[in-house]
Amino acid sequence: MTAADPGRASGAGDPGRAGGAGGAGGASGIVLRPPLEVMRPRSVDEIPRQGGVPGGFQYSLKLDGFRALAFVLDGGRVVLQSRARRDLAPEFPGIAGYLGERLPPGVVLDGELCAYREGRLSFTDLLRTHRDRERAGVPVSYIAFDLLALPGRDLRGRPLRERWDLLAEALAGTGPPLQRVLATDDEATAREWFGALRAAGVEGIVAKAWDSTYRPGPTWSWRKIRHADTEDALLVGVFGPPDRPHALLVRLADGRTLRTSPRLTGPQAHQVAELTAGAGLLGAPEEDPEHGTVRPLAAPLPVELRLPAGRQDRPDTARFVRVRDATAPDASAAPTALPGERPPGEHPPADGR
Repeated sequence: MTAADPGRASGAGDPGRAGGAGGAGGASGIVLRPPLEVMRPRSVDEIPRQGGVPGGFQYSLKLDGFRALAFVLDGGRVVLQSRARRDLAPEFPGIAGYLGERLPPGVVLDGELCAYREGRLSFTDLLRTHRDRERAGVPVSYIAFDLLALPGRDLRGRPLRERWDLLAEALAGTGPPLQRVLATDDEATAREWFGALRAAGVEGIVAKAWDSTYRPGPTWSWRKIRHADTEDALLVGVFGPPDRPHALLVRLADGRTLRTSPRLTGPQAHQVAELTAGAGLLGAPEEDPEHGTVRPLAAPLPVELRLPAGRQDRPDTARFVRVRDATAPDASAAPTALPGERPPGEHPPADGR
């Protein structure tokens, strides 16, 4: 099993239509140019059941790499736009060159730049220079999971099912380092992948509504389910009203501080308020240079966090689970959202990658 799929998982399209992106393109064929905001999945704890949304879900691998939109422009020039709107093409010239040679101007892909070392995904190798990766023999691939445009056609308003089939056609006749992500519409297979591919560095599963159009920003139409490990930390401050905080400032074992995400659920906020403001532990608001206005605690409280898989050595976000206090009410079980809806009483969480 590999992270990429040359066309045999779901919605494979017609592999015989090489160059299905169509035509030679040219300036008139380019309908989307950088920068564009990407569509982002919301974090959930469980793989949603198939049939939970109209039209069902596609389940694809969540890879540990750099998210990048690939724009094929005139003259074979390629822009690999990061989520921060930086062009990564100079750092990954082999990928940019391959896309510029094999795809016509006007094609826009959404996907992930992934590095491989010793049979597994290696995020840390993406942070090295191109020259260092070449010396170490670390290959890099672009794993495409969506198609935003073809020459003369903006596809963002079309459903994912149609874009997925067109993506297979657009990539027909190509191969590594450009591939389509491994995906299925079978829930049991997705659950098998979730457990079996963790050792290969796969972060989890992304469930996408087959009927979803491509809209910028976070959406409940796409949901990411990541492997996670719990870790003890210290609660050192709260964000928001003392009687209903919406996020926490926590200190990890290595001394770094993080702001928790997503927004606390109602039961979690009630638990934290009872053990902080209710116990007289909250101080006056202060400005933290990194995290903004926070109310510090007079004495830290032990908490349990859930950290995303893949980068536990340097996590950039943490999900609050509970305060480790035997007398506190159990807030570890968050309300469950119906498919396509926000969790009851909860504002949209700030999404990660």
